[in-house]
Amino acid sequence: MGAIKKLSSVKIPRVAFVATLMLLAVMIPEAVAGTGGTEFDAIYTLLVGWTQGTLGKIIALTMFLVGLSGGIIRQSIAAVVVGVGGALALFYGPTVIGGVVSAVI
Repeated sequence: MGAIKKLSSVKIPRVAFVATLMLLAVMIPEAVAGTGGTEFDAIYTLLVGWTQGTLGKIIALTMFLVGLSGGIIRQSIAAVVVGVGGALALFYGPTVIGGVVSAVI
């Protein structure tokens, strides 16, 4: 506690500035993390094909129907929303994740 009181109001912004610079220096190499790594392209393509192909559509439709039936049983629309949300995440998830990970600054 005494060490914090010894820092004057002038030194605190300097310490914060230096800490920010150190954090940026550590984070800059991570900006290119989405490039390269072609070793896993085959499995990524396979999984995306499954989720956005016929299998993904069947699973998404099943999620929607289970949510719809749960909503009818409980007389609540919340289960339908969960089913639709899961179906949307399954189908559009790989596209969103691919866009986020491979974003170029």
